[in-house]
Amino acid sequence: MTDNAAQAAEWDGPIGEHWAKHADVFETELDGYGRLLRAAANIEETHRVLDIGCGTGKSTRDAARVAVSGSAHGVDLSTRMLEVARRRAAEEGLGNVTFEQADAQLHPFPAARFDLAISRFGSMFFADPVAAFANIGRALRPGARLAMAVWQDRDRQEWSRTVRESLLPGRTVPPPAGPGPASLADPDTVRRILGSAGYHHVECADVREPVSYGSDAATATAVVLGMRSTKDLLAQLEPAEVEPALDRLRAALTANQTDEGVRFDSRAWIVTAIR
Repeated sequence: MTDNAAQAAEWDGPIGEHWAKHADVFETELDGYGRLLRAAANIEETHRVLDIGCGTGKSTRDAARVAVSGSAHGVDLSTRMLEVARRRAAEEGLGNVTFEQADAQLHPFPAARFDLAISRFGSMFFADPVAAFANIGRALRPGARLAMAVWQDRDRQEWSRTVRESLLPGRTVPPPAGPGPASLADPDTVRRILGSAGYHHVECADVREPVSYGSDAATATAVVLGMRSTKDLLAQLEPAEVEPALDRLRAALTANQTDEGVRFDSRAWIVTAIR
């Protein structure tokens, strides 16, 4: 199985199932970054917007509400997440939204079809990012914009540190190899990738927002335990170590519970570029 095929199978399997099950949490988790992304994208009423890695479609629907005379088209690998996206768009009465299961790295998008491409934390997992962004670029008209939110380094994410230190206290945990949440954490790497893919005027704005993992610690525990990164950490434990580690994690999540949910500090880049 190729890297792309394996990645697609994973996102269309357990990862997608988990995100679809907890769609309410994941959609509201990133509300602050969503507002920053829309401001940077500068969506206009007539824009045709392409949303990369749209998940359950919150960012696509938000774009469609602005592009009232245009359209918003969301693509994702997960059929389960797209089912949620379509249902919610219908419930909200949005007639200018479409969704498609597609791998943005390879999908034959119509040439020069879109005025803007956006991605809310959906563009960090490409096996060949230069080829992927070049493929996305071919779907953009000349002079169109790319705007995306991507995570900064994992050590700048309070939630990531909390999970690691709860499950594997005192241990050095190397970052995962290959594409992952922090693959676009270095601005110089982002500029090199996008420059090689045919973009210019690449800018990376440092932004900071809290993220929420549910209204209470029990919800947050269920959400965090279903994440691939958490499962990878748990796999490093001996059987006798698992339950004490889970107790520490639950306690850490409880300690971060506020009137606004279980919240953690985080840092990201808002990346903009011109095709």
